[in-house]
Amino acid sequence: MNEQSIRWDDLQIVLAIAETGSLSGAGRLLKVSHATIFRRLTDMEQRIGVSLFNRTRSGYTQTLAGEDLTASAARIRAEVLGAERRIAGKDLKLTGTIRVTTTDTLFFGLLAKIFAGFRKKHPEIELEVVISNQLHSLSRREADIAIRPTRSPPETLVGRRVRDITQAVYGQREQWQATHYPLPIHNLSTQAWIGPDIHMGDANLEKWMTEGDRGDHCHYRVDSMLGMQGAAREGSGIAVLPCYIGDSDRQLIRLSEPVPELTTQLWLLTHPDLRRVTRIRTFLSEVGENLRQSPESNMATK
Repeated sequence: MNEQSIRWDDLQIVLAIAETGSLSGAGRLLKVSHATIFRRLTDMEQRIGVSLFNRTRSGYTQTLAGEDLTASAARIRAEVLGAERRIAGKDLKLTGTIRVTTTDTLFFGLLAKIFAGFRKKHPEIELEVVISNQLHSLSRREADIAIRPTRSPPETLVGRRVRDITQAVYGQREQWQATHYPLPIHNLSTQAWIGPDIHMGDANLEKWMTEGDRGDHCHYRVDSMLGMQGAAREGSGIAVLPCYIGDSDRQLIRLSEPVPELTTQLWLLTHPDLRRVTRIRTFLSEVGENLRQSPESNMATK
């Protein structure tokens, strides 16, 4: 094996297969085809003269040589990403790209308007928004900033708690307009409920929905908060929604006081190596202040 036998591109292939356990998973991670992954892995193994993975029906498992190379590749990746972040940290201009990950509910309910104002004020900054209910890795530079509701932000990230997000029960205004509200939660337990699908990833709301009689009366589940809002607007049942979404929807009416056990915190998070980057620091400061002062929301500030 000569010194040119293993390249950084090769190590990325090894890491992707090791982390996903399959060629197709590695292809999706690296955004190349299954055939390309297979060809590059075969070529690499032939060049170095060692098998790196055992091919089984359940997927690809590492050989001893593969484990060794994967560990080295992980260390190199950490060094490369750390260098990128340190170099980015030297940037003193309000130019460049900011990649933000957030949820669909936060984007449509609060952030789209705030981001529009930020772009108008800083036209040389390119804003990339990843809308997903899954937290993208800030350590791997899948995103620079995460704006997320959470009670326990990852210890590897730094940021600020902007405020609390309150949630309450909402129903279609036409169906409930003659009702005297707010109603105690127990008075609503036997109503038809719209609940979160397990894929939405809100474990706290899922748990709350199983309590009392609510779980027995929930026969409509949706995997996004905006989907639950849409179902409630059509009169398909009542649903728990963030107050900044429900209160601004004229087709809905708030039926309960905010549910204390469902209150969560809104955080702006970034990687420690990026917090001194001028554009990141500016974004965190300005967007955070706009979120705190947002008049159209009914989020309760602590």
